[in-house]
Amino acid sequence: MRASVGDRVVIHGRVVGAAERAGEVIEVRGSDDNPLLVVRYDDGHEAILSPGSDCEVRHAS
Repeated sequence: MRASVGDRVVIHGRVVGAAERAGEVIEVRGSDDNPLLVVRYDDGHEAILSPGSDCEVRHAS
């Protein structure tokens, strides 16, 4: 999974009824094999994300 600065990420809930979280990639760290994304979520907080199977990257156009 490749992401670039400006891409959007959506993290789907792992259980039925869990809310999705969405945010913008503001920095990419790590290597291509093990990317770490610094994400600013829509609620304003920032976190480092190691994308998994529940993460969708929507590339900026």
